[in-house]
Amino acid sequence: MIALSLAEIAAVVGGQTHDIPDPSVQVTGPVVRDSREAGPGSLFVAFVGERVDGHDFADRVVAAGAAAVLASRPVGVPAIVVEDVQAALGALARHVVRRLGTTLVALTGSAGKTSTKDLIAQVLQRKAPTVWTPGSFNNEIGLPLTALSATEETKFLVLEMGARGIGHIRYLTDLTPPKIGLVLNVGTAHIGEFGGREQIAQAKGELVEALPEDGAAILNADDPLVRAMASRTKAKVILFGESGEADVRAENVRLTDSGQPAFLLRTPSGASEVTMRLYGEHHVSNALAAAAVAHELGMSAEEIATALSEAGSLSRWRMEVTERPDGVTVVNDAYNANPESMRAALRALAAMGKGRRTWAVLGKMAELGDEALAEHDAVGRLAVRLNVSKLVAVGGREASWLQLGAYNEGSWGEESVHVSDAQAAIDLLRSELRPGDVVLVKASRSVGLESVAQALVGTGAEGEVAAR
Repeated sequence: MIALSLAEIAAVVGGQTHDIPDPSVQVTGPVVRDSREAGPGSLFVAFVGERVDGHDFADRVVAAGAAAVLASRPVGVPAIVVEDVQAALGALARHVVRRLGTTLVALTGSAGKTSTKDLIAQVLQRKAPTVWTPGSFNNEIGLPLTALSATEETKFLVLEMGARGIGHIRYLTDLTPPKIGLVLNVGTAHIGEFGGREQIAQAKGELVEALPEDGAAILNADDPLVRAMASRTKAKVILFGESGEADVRAENVRLTDSGQPAFLLRTPSGASEVTMRLYGEHHVSNALAAAAVAHELGMSAEEIATALSEAGSLSRWRMEVTERPDGVTVVNDAYNANPESMRAALRALAAMGKGRRTWAVLGKMAELGDEALAEHDAVGRLAVRLNVSKLVAVGGREASWLQLGAYNEGSWGEESVHVSDAQAAIDLLRSELRPGDVVLVKASRSVGLESVAQALVGTGAEGEVAAR
């Protein structure tokens, strides 16, 4: 974060200083909410959670060198006390972003946000210092913390914005006003909370409504609900996609033998070939979105294509591919799941596994509301249609729907099996996997299927995999 005195911060957030001998002391380190990340010059934000109260760690963080605690009550060590810690954190982020004047790129969508954000960051980093959202740190707490990690050297700030209802993105754009806004797609993720795709489109479109007239809206030409958002902004509109009407588009899309997408990238500044390191054709759309942002910020087609061809995954458990010594390939895509990302992952598995046995270890897709039965059934059926050798449905009711869809679609009922939990899936796979098999592991985060992938590649819950 840019250096600010405790007195300045207190004024910005409307707080009162407590136990601060010298208000001119500056915060020169990061703003953190995890006490383990506190260090010299940092500011610790004390949230009260369901199980842990950050105020209880005040002594520890100050002993570690933190300049002060942003708190909702006095804690006996240097603190700035406010009525609402979350609102104060947002106010501080808004102040810092406006002072920096960095170019802020915000993106949202039902699927692919984190992968696209990682691509944008890697492309823009080649042009100038860039700060971006770590992982899926995209809510009312994670977003301001990311923004506050920017410094005077930061040229581009890339922020992923998530939403669980109308008004959420509007709130985030008020904290960190974007110059460039990207909407990837409108799918069925969280449809149970929103009520329908039209409501999801209404919420996602709040991003383009927040853009200034001299900004740019980057919209998916292949998604009618996203393309229609052009009418909701006075900013310049740039379309990306495979449509011939897209300003930034892909031509001659194909997959390599290993399942990696390749295509001709065409932008208003020229054309250049791309062969990605990531897996699955769904990354073409993500790459085009990143290319449209980079084009708007002055990069040439050749520069963008080179960056996209060299970019990898920066976030764990998203199509993370590991080759075992015995030739088994494990694809850990267990961070989260919705119908769109499930279909994309299954198609990637089918492409990667040509001529090999393929396994889809799948679990519940959360927050689908009344669509849950139909969507799980459809994913199970798709696994069979793509000739996945075996679907292993893991968990309770929703998993049984996956298995039933596959059973009803299959010819002999041997294409699928339902197991009770992750350990049962691990036991099954360990007994039946053969050299050369390809295994996809995917479910909503709450299911915790990453443990299956980690067991197969020999890492623990905190282990790192040697992914390529």
